Amino acid sequence: MKKITIATRGSKLALWQAEHISARLKERYSGLEVELLKVKTTGDKILDVPLAKVGGKGLFVKEIEEALLDGRADIAVHSMKDMPAQLPEGLKLGIIPERESRFDVLLSKSHPDISSLPTGASVGTSSLRRQAQILHLRPDLEIQMLRGNLDTRLRKLNDGVYDAIIVAAAGMSRLNLQTRYFTELAPPYFLPAVGQGALGIEYQQERVDLDELLGFMDDFSTRCCVECERAFLAELEGGCQVPIACYCTHEDNSIQATGLVCDLMGERMIRKSVSGKPKDARSLGVDMARQILEAGGRQILAELYACHDNSQD
Repeated sequence: MKKITIATRGSKLALWQAEHISARLKERYSGLEVELLKVKTTGDKILDVPLAKVGGKGLFVKEIEEALLDGRADIAVHSMKDMPAQLPEGLKLGIIPERESRFDVLLSKSHPDISSLPTGASVGTSSLRRQAQILHLRPDLEIQMLRGNLDTRLRKLNDGVYDAIIVAAAGMSRLNLQTRYFTELAPPYFLPAVGQGALGIEYQQERVDLDELLGFMDDFSTRCCVECERAFLAELEGGCQVPIACYCTHEDNSIQATGLVCDLMGERMIRKSVSGKPKDARSLGVDMARQILEAGGRQILAELYACHDNSQD
């Protein structure tokens, strides 16, 4: 293969991710030409409405996946946390490279950490998962919608629109962005999104040539954890409309995973943990989801989806 086309969103972070994969390919295969195909997704166009109200994760990948299916692009590079649990027929996540930090961070100009935020302080996030967990820790805070790319979010913070905002640590690291106060939100008290910090390379299932070309980038440990997390999400039939989080680690031939489901205000939070062998990653994720559903998660999810459906009427 002499040329490969990568489909990507046009944001700075998406382009960094595509360029990162492009650089690794060029380093591995001298003479290989790599071209980027920028695709504007529905999620990039709708910036004034919370994701939960306009369709969730699939908004950032649908048009990109169409470019894969119609042959305009060979591969797509995604943030795994943007990927729906189910992929379109004919496509696969063939490669999952080594993961960046999967945690969230609280950013502020004036407040060093969560406890120093004043009563009623405004915290910007468009993620229901982040909203629920921060309210579980600090029910007195005021959550306000925050959409847009990382540059836009940081500008709003610096302009004083919010007292603090919550974003993914991986994006800050990849774009080398900083703010005065930077507090990591990590387990056990704050769990990340499914797939957070990981990239996924998607392409047509029948492209065996790409399996061979890209195989050197696949990271076993990251893949095991992401497969466990995504199986957990799929079993819950979760999307952006519900606060779902999962943290999975792989060490010494063992997987440890903790998942949670909670209501929007962080008042009812159901958390379960599982452990087992990497080869059982998917079944462990399914088992954890079923434990949560049986412990009251099914009722919480039903209420959230009913509320979401009513808001669409």
